[in-house]
Amino acid sequence: MTGTLAIIGGGRVGRALGRRLRELGWKIGAVVTSSEPSARKAVRSIGAGRAHAHLTRQVLATQVILITTPDRILAQVVDELARIGAEELRGKIVLHTSGALSSRVLQPLKKFGAAIGSMHPLQSFSGVGIPPLEGRVFSIEGDAAAVRVARQMARGLGAIPVHVEGAKKPLYHGAGAMAAGNVLALLEAATRLMVSAGMKRREAVRALLPLTRQVLDNFERLGPRAAWTGPLSRGDFAVVAEHLEAMKEFPAEILQAYEALNRLTARVLAADSAAMLAELQKISGNKKANARGTGG
Repeated sequence: MTGTLAIIGGGRVGRALGRRLRELGWKIGAVVTSSEPSARKAVRSIGAGRAHAHLTRQVLATQVILITTPDRILAQVVDELARIGAEELRGKIVLHTSGALSSRVLQPLKKFGAAIGSMHPLQSFSGVGIPPLEGRVFSIEGDAAAVRVARQMARGLGAIPVHVEGAKKPLYHGAGAMAAGNVLALLEAATRLMVSAGMKRREAVRALLPLTRQVLDNFERLGPRAAWTGPLSRGDFAVVAEHLEAMKEFPAEILQAYEALNRLTARVLAADSAAMLAELQKISGNKKANARGTGG
């Protein structure tokens, strides 16, 4: 299925989805951003559409309206769209791409007869090029008509549509944030530790990325416990204590994160999580006692 599509929000997600949907045969209408230059940039990236620097009635000329703005202004956009659209919204499909918000934020549009839904691609958008969407999960929920269109869009892009209840979307999005943004922070922290150990940054990245990729490959192929590696997996608590001692000269967040991650690892991976957590507590207690002794 293809049709006519207006896009409100011409950032990374809006440009990427607009471009790919245009390539599938969707006819792009209004492309709305916060300024004329950004709107023109979005239209160039998408390869079609008419640039608008503010929300306009032109968006009502299409069958589907896709809102890809940041979450913080989504409600404001919805209120403005309801104000200018009113009864002309009847029969329209309105989708937003927020990962954390449900279709309920679009409720003011439903009052005028629009079918509302959310369609979130679980994919990182860097703004450099168009990322591959084939095989990626799109979480979808909302009214039946909106869900039907969102599923057809996702399948056309080669993605996998998955239903996530609206009330559960913050949990779903939090999981994605852990697996993406938080993992990136961990890799950057590990890289800095490697550099402090004497490696050049490029060497550190080259050393760590294959290790991380191998663990992720094993996780996918063998499951979490078989993929588990490192001193905790072997019960080598003395090595963990050495790690903590070595990290105490670094910013407190690094040491605290390492301790918290060890506890999380014990909770989700250890066969006897209570015993492992008790051993980690002993190490933490000894570290604090030694710090008090040194201070005194």
